[in-house]
Amino acid sequence: MSFRPTLPLHKKSSTAWLARQSRDPFVKARLSSPSSYRSRAAYKLIELNDKWGRFLSRPSVRSVVDLGAAPGGWSQVVAENFGWTLEAVDNVEDFGLREEAKVQKRGSWSTEPMNKTTGRGNIVALDLLPMVPIPGVQMLQMDFLALGSARIVRDALKSSQNPEGTADIVLSDMAANFSGSKIRDSQMSLDICHAVFDFAKDALTVRTVDERGKASCGGILLLKHFAHPLLQEFRKEHLEPNFRLVHYIKPESSRADSAEGYWLCRGWLGRT
Repeated sequence: MSFRPTLPLHKKSSTAWLARQSRDPFVKARLSSPSSYRSRAAYKLIELNDKWGRFLSRPSVRSVVDLGAAPGGWSQVVAENFGWTLEAVDNVEDFGLREEAKVQKRGSWSTEPMNKTTGRGNIVALDLLPMVPIPGVQMLQMDFLALGSARIVRDALKSSQNPEGTADIVLSDMAANFSGSKIRDSQMSLDICHAVFDFAKDALTVRTVDERGKASCGGILLLKHFAHPLLQEFRKEHLEPNFRLVHYIKPESSRADSAEGYWLCRGWLGRT
C-alpha cells in the first residue's frame, strides 16, 4: 500500500490551520494535560471508551493491538486503562533491536519482572515509524501485513492466561495522506479497512458459547474510515456478518468538517 507524502501548506491555508488549532478545545486540552498525550486523537479514544461501555477498562480485556500506532496517543490511553504508569518500565534499551529480538527478549509483559506500578495484560503497538517508549506497551516497528508479522504479534501477546496469543481488541486509527481527490481518498480508506480486517480476522479472540449457554464476549475491532458508499458496502460484506454488533460512531472530538467516523465492532464470530 503506497502513501502519498503530505503536501506543503500554502500561506493562506497554513494561517487558517493555525487559527483552527488555536480554537480547538482538544488541542488545548492535550497541551495542558498532565498525561501529555502525544496526539489529539487520544481524546477520540477516551470519548469512545467512556461513551460505549468502557471496553478498554474491563478486567477481562487483557490483550490489545494498536495498528499504525505512531506517535502513540492511542497506546497511551490503552496503557492508562490497563493501569500502567510512567515508573512501570523503561524499554529505551530496546531501540536498535530487531522486532523478533524484542519479543524474544521481553516475551510477554505479564512475565517481565516489574516493580509495583505495573498494570494488567499485554499491549502491542505496530507502526513503520519508530516510537518513543510507552510504559506497558511493546512497540514493534514493522508492517503489520508483512509475512511473519502475525506470528510475532501472537508471540508478544502470549501469557499464561492467553496461551494462544489472541487479541481481545484490535485498534486502527490509520488514514492515508489526503490527495485532494475524493475518489482516490475513498479508495485509500477502503484499502486500509481491508488490510486491517485481514489482520484482525486472524488475531481476534473468537466469541464462544459453552455447554451451559454462557457466551464469551469475543474480540472487538475499532476501525476508522471515511464516509463513502464503498465503505458502507465494506461494512455490509465484511463487518456485519462477522461481528455480533457493529456501531457507527462520529465522536464529538472528531472535527465537524471531517468525513471520518469509526466502526465499533463487538463480538468477533470468526466466520470468515
